[in-house]
Amino acid sequence: MDLKDLEKLRQEIVAARDGKRPCITVCGGTGCHAYGCLKVAQAFRDEVRRQGLQDKVDVRQTGCHGFCERGPIVVLQPRGVFYQKIRLADVPEVVSKTVGGGEVIDRLLYADPATGEKIAREEDVPFYKKQHRLLLGSNGFIDPTSIDDYIALGGYRALAKALSGMSPDDVIAEATASGLRGRGGAGFPTGKKWAICRRSPGETKYVICNADEGDPGAYMDRSLLEGNPHSVIEGMIIGAYAIGARQGFVYVRNEYPLAVENVTAAVKDCRQRGLLGKSILGSGFDFDLSIFRGAGAFVSGEETSLMASIEGRRASPRQKPPFPALAGLWGKPTNINNVETWANVTWILRNGAKAYAAIGTQDSKGTKIFALVGKINNTGLVEVPMGMKLREIIFDIGGGIKGGKPFKAVQTGGPSGGCIPAGMLDLPIDYASLAQAGSMMGSGGMIVMDEDTCMVDVARYFLHFTQEESCGKCVPCRVGTRQMAGILARITRGQGEEGDLEKLETLAKTVKAGSLCGLGQTAPNPVLTTIRHFRHEYDAHIREKRCPALACKELLTFGIDQKKCIGCLLCLKACPVKAVSGTLKKPHDIDQAVCIKCGACFEVCPAKVRAVTKTSGAPAPEKVPQ
Repeated sequence: MDLKDLEKLRQEIVAARDGKRPCITVCGGTGCHAYGCLKVAQAFRDEVRRQGLQDKVDVRQTGCHGFCERGPIVVLQPRGVFYQKIRLADVPEVVSKTVGGGEVIDRLLYADPATGEKIAREEDVPFYKKQHRLLLGSNGFIDPTSIDDYIALGGYRALAKALSGMSPDDVIAEATASGLRGRGGAGFPTGKKWAICRRSPGETKYVICNADEGDPGAYMDRSLLEGNPHSVIEGMIIGAYAIGARQGFVYVRNEYPLAVENVTAAVKDCRQRGLLGKSILGSGFDFDLSIFRGAGAFVSGEETSLMASIEGRRASPRQKPPFPALAGLWGKPTNINNVETWANVTWILRNGAKAYAAIGTQDSKGTKIFALVGKINNTGLVEVPMGMKLREIIFDIGGGIKGGKPFKAVQTGGPSGGCIPAGMLDLPIDYASLAQAGSMMGSGGMIVMDEDTCMVDVARYFLHFTQEESCGKCVPCRVGTRQMAGILARITRGQGEEGDLEKLETLAKTVKAGSLCGLGQTAPNPVLTTIRHFRHEYDAHIREKRCPALACKELLTFGIDQKKCIGCLLCLKACPVKAVSGTLKKPHDIDQAVCIKCGACFEVCPAKVRAVTKTSGAPAPEKVPQ
């Protein structure tokens, strides 16, 4: 297939489709899978056939719509009617009333928590209203397993533009002019990286897509690869043309089966259509892709570890320089970008560097996708322009904190990111501002915390994670993170000592300065930022043996207020170790020697009564065996 054939195919696909014909789109993202979207989509297909509407109505399973909190999500096109939390019982009514009669079913609409107003159109839902969905916007219109869907929306036009009218240097110049920086975490200018790789000597070069997303709570790359794999593939082909590579790899975790399945199918379709292989679009440029499934080690996300894994070796980092752009995979010049970066390349070549550079801030151009999770009302994927303030993301898009509780902090940048306190809510989200705050952009995790979150325990959790995921190759990371995790664990158990914070800060500096790769170099960030912004919580744990957030299990005591207890038996039934005793309508009691501090009794105690109390203080002295 050449350039003319591609455009002819696009026109044929579009001509065969009725743009005004109703289409029921069912979100097929990872979040909606958990809510049973596959069954919902099949129910729609069956119901459309049952009502004899198969010639009048389409049903399409799409990529992730982002609003994971509200799944399964169904959007009726072309009107854009947004239904959420769809159940199988709703399907017949949606088909008959909304599709057949044009009615809107009020109970299925999103209701604004602040006003109670029902909102019919997807674009008017507050979660979407302030987003700028350059990359995620197409997810709701495309069946990720259909190359025709992608081509119909202008897919591979950017590639055709690059191969037909631009030299490799022109493509690199366009990427440079856009201001695009790598979205994998480091934020290195994409055009500059490409230029270095292109100038590197040698005929054999490689491009790699890093889809080894392993941050706790993060699933941006996974959802983009699942929902619109062709946008990533198109960007990779363009990048390969720019640097002179003939072979590429998509390195994706095997534990992401839907992403593996969809990108594998997309590669196969591209080969069949002449978009991969020999003389792509008749240009004389040869390029092909292979899918490499990683085993799931967090350190594999580091570029030199990733390349070692592809080569069949243990995934552990090597010292740089030389950088991969000079000596990478099998010693050859290699360009590695993550999923989001490659998808941005496609948008830039299709719409122009000037249009992209007009979005964002002076040194942080374009948009960024975040996985907004934690103690927040609207969890999901959000794509916002660089420079948007944290307050807008958390309260306008995220809908604020669950239960109306006070906001305490947000951690950005994954397990190695820093924790930003409430006093910095007006911080703009860009590379420089986050770095000054002691955090980082990272790949895009954003975990929101409320007053019930213990910041000492948060630091302990993330340090434990990075320590567990360390490959152990270098001493500062292997030993330093273990020592830091041990100190933090002691503090959360009420065994902290004076001088522990100074030890943590000294160890943190050593680990950051001496570690071989980014895992160790950034691992201390959660500790340093929580000490910096929440030192009073550390002091309470160490000096008072108290957890202000009532979160650290070892420092908690559960008791029953005898005056309030109504003897409802709920706490007695909920206790897994029978520490609660009492009879109906008589005050209960908790045996502290048996209690395992799970909190089950506290959770089931009626809110209006709240006889079960949770307190924090110095732990009782351990009993000495006689």
